[in-house]
Amino acid sequence: MSHRPLAASRTLDLEALSCFVAICETGTFRLAAVRVHKSPSAVSLQIGKLEQRLGVRILDRNARRVVLTEAGELLLEQARRLLNLSEETLGLFHQAPLSGRICLAAPHDLGISLVPTLLRRLADRYPDLYVDVRLMASERIRESFTAGDVQLALFNDVGRSTLASRELFSEPLTWLMCREGRAVGQSPLPLAAAEVGCAWRDVALDALQRAQRRYRIAYSSDTSMGQLAALRADLAVAALPLSLTGRALVEVPAACGLPPLPMTHIRLADDGSELARIVRSFVMSDSTCCEQQYRPDVASTMT
Repeated sequence: MSHRPLAASRTLDLEALSCFVAICETGTFRLAAVRVHKSPSAVSLQIGKLEQRLGVRILDRNARRVVLTEAGELLLEQARRLLNLSEETLGLFHQAPLSGRICLAAPHDLGISLVPTLLRRLADRYPDLYVDVRLMASERIRESFTAGDVQLALFNDVGRSTLASRELFSEPLTWLMCREGRAVGQSPLPLAAAEVGCAWRDVALDALQRAQRRYRIAYSSDTSMGQLAALRADLAVAALPLSLTGRALVEVPAACGLPPLPMTHIRLADDGSELARIVRSFVMSDSTCCEQQYRPDVASTMT
């Protein structure tokens, strides 16, 4: 009597999926090998087995870079979900104390509003974990994370992120002005802008340019707190999250004709190390709490 192959023969190897995600996030087999603690040849072997299992090619390789095929793009999101589910499931059964040192980079604004909440929750859950927090410009965060100087990166972004990351929450980006202010009526439009490299600055200037709306940078600051000061003084308008509206600041009326703006996203990226993945999974498991804590803290700066 013949027997059909066991269903297990059709399962996907999580180790191979981890290698695949590492390649996608680092861009090369060499860097991926460092992340997953394997040799480049071992990583290549894992990808070969994965492609054989799926029956399709998931990566195109050439002398300069690795490119996802259409099948690879389809697999990437599924692979991340499977790996996250595996980590969450293991976390249900392994509650051993977590200790060590990890470096978290965040922009100044989130360092004031969101990071204190994260640190408090991490200290409650993992009292032996030491978190080294570095507040810096958004562009510098990406550089430090890519260079391997930090293990976790918390940042604001618009559209598709340039870093492989998880979204904590999002909200509308909108044009804000001083309540009953007159700056919005000036020509060219005076702007309170963030530093060069800030996603909010880039998307605001791009929207104005596409709408052929004349503007000038009237005030520049490396944090949104500086922009808010300029708005409260009625020196300019700015592209900022909707949650920053309050008694002093309001949305620019639609009649003023400023172009629409996209959603802004708060994301968290990890370098793939075991400690960083555990911390990221813990934060993601309670992202609703993060959002609830973030919004009142930010809004309070407006009163």
